[in-house]
Amino acid sequence: MPDYTLETELGARDNRQIIGLDEAGRGPWAGPVVAAAVWISPADLAEPSLQHLNDSKKLTAQRRASLSTAIRERCRFGIGQASVSEIDQLNILQASLLAMQRAVAALDFLPDGAIVDGLHAPELHCPHRALARADGLSVSVAAASILAKVTRDRLMEQLDETCPGYHWNRNRGYGTAAHRKALERLGPSRYHRRSFRPIQELVSRLENKTVTS
Repeated sequence: MPDYTLETELGARDNRQIIGLDEAGRGPWAGPVVAAAVWISPADLAEPSLQHLNDSKKLTAQRRASLSTAIRERCRFGIGQASVSEIDQLNILQASLLAMQRAVAALDFLPDGAIVDGLHAPELHCPHRALARADGLSVSVAAASILAKVTRDRLMEQLDETCPGYHWNRNRGYGTAAHRKALERLGPSRYHRRSFRPIQELVSRLENKTVTS
């Protein structure tokens, strides 16, 4: 289970505000990438509603939703995102780092340090550590992973209402069989990442059909 070791190593016990940074949505074929920055104070560690913080992928949807509410109520946080057009222009890695920068910028304070999930970190004006699977090591990063995941899932549910037919309320933009069949039937929407190979291949097939028909 994640704990407070990494935060302590960066000085969290000395009243330094060490945030966790994580993103959600690097793999889907559609929708933005969303990042969250979360500061959990030492006092918050004893809060019962935050006792089950973990990597968002290891939690049920119900537990994620409950923890997301607790994080928003108890912790200081920022949310950032990068749009589909930015993903296509920059590539998904750079767009994810941009979303993280925006999440930090959305905080109402300047952090003293940051723990970033993954091997790459955005440019930050504070000391930071980038670690693979940090969402399973740091409670702050775990909280950020939960907040980013729940925020993005709800955003994809809203997009499903705006642009129905692709089952985003269930697949969240990932390349499921149902999503693929919908793409074959409807073609890509303005929310699809056209720089991603499956979407590129589909567009190419559709264009070839148009030419030969």
